[in-house]
Amino acid sequence: MNLYLRYFDKETLVTSVDEAIDFLRGIDEVGMNPVLEADIREYVASDVFYPKRYKVRPRVYFILIKTEAATMQDFKDKKAVRSHADEMPQKERSSSVIMKLNEECPGWYEGTIDFKRVLMVPGTGKFQYRDTHFVAQVKAQSPIDCYNRIVDHLRSRVDERSQFPSAKGKNFKYRFLGAAKG
Repeated sequence: MNLYLRYFDKETLVTSVDEAIDFLRGIDEVGMNPVLEADIREYVASDVFYPKRYKVRPRVYFILIKTEAATMQDFKDKKAVRSHADEMPQKERSSSVIMKLNEECPGWYEGTIDFKRVLMVPGTGKFQYRDTHFVAQVKAQSPIDCYNRIVDHLRSRVDERSQFPSAKGKNFKYRFLGAAKG
């Protein structure tokens, strides 16, 4: 795991947290101190992979990114940050999701859906959207049938203005529990 650091036009790709701290010590504006050093070491040791910004002064930051890139050019070309799914064209990814949802496999499914439910606020009588998590075990022919059964069930029990996510999105998950008996 390598680290990419940038502060304005000063940038580097290093192989260890000590090299990163040495690079930052060479920049007077950053003001390296024990608290900042401990935070950087904690970030590098963690499983977190999103970039981290550190504030130098108002609206001025330096950035730290974990990367698998071996060279600065690889990092710039984004060769080490793409996953296999990212290399697949968008059309192919969405069609594979649709194919999985439509795949016939009769049995029991556990479907989880996160949707926007309309509820009345008791004190004011006004309505608001609330994020709602719903889990159900459903006997269905396919994952899309599981989704449709859950949404049909909820539509008959919640306000009609409630909003349900697409079955293809991240707010619907399913798990096949097993074939139905008899």
